[in-house]
Order: sequence, then C-alpha cells, then structure tokens
Amino acid sequence: MGHIPHETLGWREWVALPELGIDAIKAKVDTGARTSSLHAFDLEEFRVGKKKMVRFKVHPEQRDTDRVVETEAPVCDWRRVKSSSGQSEMRPVILTAIEVLGVRWEAELTLTRRDEMGFRMLLGRQATRRRFVVDPGASYLGGKRAKLAKRGKRSKSKKRSK
Repeated sequence: MGHIPHETLGWREWVALPELGIDAIKAKVDTGARTSSLHAFDLEEFRVGKKKMVRFKVHPEQRDTDRVVETEAPVCDWRRVKSSSGQSEMRPVILTAIEVLGVRWEAELTLTRRDEMGFRMLLGRQATRRRFVVDPGASYLGGKRAKLAKRGKRSKSKKRSK
C-alpha cells in the first residue's frame, strides 16, 4: 500500500520558496494538476558555463503588481503542459525547495504567466504525493501568519503616508 502521510494540507496554503527568495506565496493545492506551477514573467534564458539557466520575475501576492521578486534558477527540463483552459505551451521546469507546514523538500515547478489565475502558484500532486493528504474542506492549516504579518506591514506604511 505504500507510505501513508501524517500531515494534512488544506486546499490552499501559504508556501515558501526559500531558494527563490519568496518567503510567502499563496498556493492552491491542486490534486487535478500533475505538476506544480509558479507565476513567472519576463523569462530570460542564459547559460553559466554549460548549465542552462532562467532568470524571471514573480509577483508573489495576488492582486499586487508592486512587489516583484527577481530570481534565477537552473532549468532542468522543458515540457509541454496543457493548462486548465486547454491551451498547450512549452514551459521551463526548475527544481527548487518548497516549504509548507514546516516540511521542506525539492520539487519541480513549471514557470508560466498566471496573471488571470486566482493563485500565483499551483501545488500539484507530484509535489505532494507520499508527503501529505489533502482536506478539500480546509484552508491554511499551516496558519495565516504570513498574511497577518503582511497586513501589519501595510498598516504601518499607510500610517506613515497620512
């Protein structure tokens, strides 16, 4: 039967991507998606020696285009991925650390524009299998700590601008 995970994820969770410099991004846990994907734009391919790399930008917060994280990662593959709308596109694939609920592991992420999507990241079943079970009726089982910290920072900046 295999390994049965003890940790449970809700259908959406706060996720960290520490190697990319992203301390908190809201992810939809999507068991219908095989691979995970990250909202990325201004993709630029380059090489370091023989290693293929990609430099890109991320808006880690939904409905916020002011905060931009610029980062880069080695490209481990290119894959044709069919989106939920049925469109097929070639996407770069990176391998990076993901952290949620205090658990950290390496997983593949495809990079694509997700401007029109509700979440900046999808956490697919390849990344979560044998690690977590998903409770579709729960949200943010890892806590809303990141959201509260973000709100606190915003309220301080609003006070300063008055």
